[in-house]
Formats: sequence, structure tokens, C-alpha cells
Amino acid sequence: MFKINLLVLSLLFLTSCNKSKEEEETFTQEVIIEVSFPELGSDGPYEVNKVYNGVGNYITYYPGNSPIILSAPHGGDLTPDDIPDRSWGTTVTDTNTKQLTLAIMNFLDTNHNIKPHVIINNLKRTKLDANRDKVEAAQGDISAERAFDEFHYYISKAKEKILTDYTDGLFLDIHGHGQNPDGFYDLRTWLGYLLSSSELDQSDEFLDTEFDISESSIYGLVNKSPEKFSEVLRGPNSFGHLLEERGYESLPSIVSPSPEGMRYFSGGYNTYVHGSVETGGGISSIQLEMPAPGIRQNSSQWNDFASALSEVIIVYFNVHLDIDLVN
Repeated sequence: MFKINLLVLSLLFLTSCNKSKEEEETFTQEVIIEVSFPELGSDGPYEVNKVYNGVGNYITYYPGNSPIILSAPHGGDLTPDDIPDRSWGTTVTDTNTKQLTLAIMNFLDTNHNIKPHVIINNLKRTKLDANRDKVEAAQGDISAERAFDEFHYYISKAKEKILTDYTDGLFLDIHGHGQNPDGFYDLRTWLGYLLSSSELDQSDEFLDTEFDISESSIYGLVNKSPEKFSEVLRGPNSFGHLLEERGYESLPSIVSPSPEGMRYFSGGYNTYVHGSVETGGGISSIQLEMPAPGIRQNSSQWNDFASALSEVIIVYFNVHLDIDLVN
């Protein structure tokens, strides 16, 4: 239950038109409106092949039966009047990332009988940024805060299910990047593991012997993988190289091992909170930043990318976590 002090009214009552100011009486009345939301989780238990929508249909959860979680925090388009626009922070929409995420979900299900857990923020980023801490994300609005809580609650429930059924899993946060401020468009997909540009610029030897892998969002996966940390990041079985083998340039990868001064996003709030950084837990995370050209511009492109990414996920799980998603 939430109580909101909307305004304080000062009511001035005059007992007579002829009374002086000294005889006027002033009363202050506090007007309180109570808003209640259902308890988080009251729409559960969450079953495969059902769809769950939060308050106002601002957040949607598709429960899965695999160790994969997909989320789209910046692809929504809802702009309800009762949620004020955010007054600070980034508000740019990652165009078509919601559609791309659903295309990946549908391709995995239809072609491989793999059902990922999928969490969608349907609110436009002007209303809620689901990849920031709650203060910046919702900026004090209770409806936006509720949507933020639901978004991360559904992810947490998906993680609990995966840890129970598989022990290990992977959370992929789906984003899109645009032109640089100077107008240059990097057409590579950026993969964020919470390593900065300067850290990725280091040698393989440094990453394997000097870098503290607990700072990476795939700390848990690296502990399970038979490969070295540098190989997981940019070797033959790295996420980036597997994408490049299917026609999608990526960073980091064998071809592009580091940003080398280029603009690059290393991962945000979701990648940190829901991955295995510091804890080495069973759920690792990667932030995927896709360019629009060739991937996000239309349904043909996002369906082609969904096909390629599905193959990458299957190989990646098999090599690094010894999990056969197909059988």
C-alpha cells in the first residue's frame, strides 16, 4: 500500500464579509490518496506457454524451460499520461529491440524447441529506464517504480528456475547502439562483459594471468569453461567470433579483439545485477548492443539475426557450460 501526499490545501473561511483579517480563520487540510498494487509474485506460479503482464501491461514475462534469459529494457513504446517523463538521464529508445528479442524467442522455440525466459519493458525509455538503478530509472514515480520492480522480479524468478533445473545459465540483455557523435556508425555488435575498453585493450597474457576475472559478468561461466578467459572473450568459441562466423561483425572477437579507442559499451546495470560478477554464481550475463543496419531495421533482418544468434547460443552453451540445449 502506497500513500501519496498530493497537495496541502490552505482553506480560508470567512465567517462574515465584514470581518477583519484578524478575525479570519485559516485551516490546513492534508489530502491523502491511497494507491495499492498487488503483491509482487501474486500472478505466479509462472508456467511455460503462458504470458504474464504486470500492472498496466507495462512489463511482460514469457516463462521458459531453458537456461536462457532474454530481456529488452529499452525497446518499449508505451507513454501513459499518468507516468511523467523522466527529467534526467538517457531517454533514447533502442529501436526494434523488443521485436528483435521476441524474434529470437520465437526462432529458438519454433526451430529448436528451446523456450527462453523473456522479460520485456513495454514502457518507452522516457517513462522508465529498466537498465539503471531504481532512482534514475523511475525518478520517484510510483507506477514507474512498480514497473521497475516487476521487470527485475521476473528476471529473478527466471534465474531461480534455471538454478533449480540446470545449475548454470546465461542472461542476455538486448540493446541497440547508434551513430557516434561524429556521425560514424560502427556496424559491429558490441558484447559487454563489464570489461572496460582499456581492459580489453590488454594482451591475452595479461587477461589470463593479471586480470581479476571476478570483475567480469561471465565470471561463473569462465570458471566452468575448459578455455582460458581470453579465449572465452575473443577466441574461436567466443560469442563474438561465433557471431562473425555467421556474418555479423562483433567486438570483442578474433577479428576485433578490443575497441582500440573506438566507442564501446561494456555493460550496464542489468549486466552487473543479474550476472555472475563478484559472486561467480551460476547465471552469467552479456550485454548485446546491436547496430540498426543489417539487424534491427525490419522483420527480415531481425529474423535472420535470430537464426544466427540461436546457433551461437547452442554452441556457446555446449562448449563453455557442457549443456546440450537441443537434446
